[in-house]
Amino acid sequence: MKVNIVGAGISGLATAQAVLARKPDAELNVYEAADRVGGKVWTEISSAGYLCEGGVNGFLNKIPRTLDLCKETGVTPMAADAAAAKRYVYSRNALHKLPEKPPQFFSSKLLSIPGRLRVIYELVAGGTDKTDETLEEFATRRLGREAFDKLIDPMASGVFAGDASRLSLKSCFPRIHEIEDEYHSLIRGLISLQKKARREGKKDTPGPGPGGILTSFGNGMGELTDALAEQLGSRIHTGTPVSGLDRNGNRYSLQFEDGSVQESDVLILAAPAHAQARILQGYDPSLASLLNGIPYPALSVVCFGYRKERVGNVLDGFGFLVPSKEQRAVLGTIIDSNVFTGRAPDDSVLLRSMVGGARSPELALLPDEQLVDRVRSDLQDILGVKVIPDFVRIFRHEKAIPQYNVGHARMLESIDTHLEPHPGLILTGNAFKGVSLNDCVVNAWQTAQALVPQSGHKKIKG
Repeated sequence: MKVNIVGAGISGLATAQAVLARKPDAELNVYEAADRVGGKVWTEISSAGYLCEGGVNGFLNKIPRTLDLCKETGVTPMAADAAAAKRYVYSRNALHKLPEKPPQFFSSKLLSIPGRLRVIYELVAGGTDKTDETLEEFATRRLGREAFDKLIDPMASGVFAGDASRLSLKSCFPRIHEIEDEYHSLIRGLISLQKKARREGKKDTPGPGPGGILTSFGNGMGELTDALAEQLGSRIHTGTPVSGLDRNGNRYSLQFEDGSVQESDVLILAAPAHAQARILQGYDPSLASLLNGIPYPALSVVCFGYRKERVGNVLDGFGFLVPSKEQRAVLGTIIDSNVFTGRAPDDSVLLRSMVGGARSPELALLPDEQLVDRVRSDLQDILGVKVIPDFVRIFRHEKAIPQYNVGHARMLESIDTHLEPHPGLILTGNAFKGVSLNDCVVNAWQTAQALVPQSGHKKIKG
């Protein structure tokens, strides 16, 4: 079996690894347009000793498949510091610590007393006839406007760099959608699930958060994608952009920009949806049009390094998110040197701020000087950091995180229908069923299982 994969981000690399683990004799190649592997996993270590993540900064260690992948590639996960549990929201000119346990919610000043009482009303709040509603519609219906503005809206920016008035609840957070359907209340559902977990003797009981511990690696997230690339060896071809494809009988022909062609029995497109659309345009314009319908707003990641003697400890936790009502350029800032060891020199701190996203994509594309000034202004107001940073690194993503807006599930059904006449053509990646690294790894394994339906797997030989 000959398999060609387009895209050497985590989806393409993990899919290649999973296919070869199940079928070691497969003739497999991975083609990547960029000169590096990793895609949105993008780690750089500066000469001054700052380790900057330009994209993915970690994963939650609750998914066995991701942990298995780490073992299979020989990398050792590193859990975040306990400080990562302390997270803040900036509201009304102050930072408010997010409650880590439900009882703390009642003493938090993030929400007013009426706002807290409205959240409790969730127990009896009404349902909806809509089959697909936005995060804003869902949150205001169940939790109230204030909880939406100060909790759900900034969360949507933090996870998706998205606009909660457009994002689909059932596509972005399907488990929450299922809990409401089953229990008719999130609070009631959470209590029931916790009781069930205790009855079954489980140590980890469900909570209001996503669960798991934030995890990375000593040399950053790039350690995983680099290890995958090393394992795959000469099967990876970087700097090899694809221009289109065709089908000859039961085989697919990839056409490259240098004029060369490669055939395969199976073709897996693991690039971003807009890149898949460009490749498919001449082969199936309707399918390409559907893929082009998945938006990717611009996002910039701005890293500032400071010597501690100039700024102190800055903040005692993971970082903060900013609700859209605050009208700030920064969506949120992570104090990376608080979260993982080795992210900054011992005498320094590293802050990583996100700008743009669906909320204000134009800000992500500001010239460097203007972008730095906007971030500095926000950090001065929010954290009191007035000094010029000793280190600056900007990562720009003109097309960043795919947006699962209302209608996304229906779009996926249409894509599946369009793929039926094309056996052996597989679309994967974070544009479809989950944007996190865990989602990509699980989807990669499921793709391999469907392609090579056999039990057990073996170590890849380079």
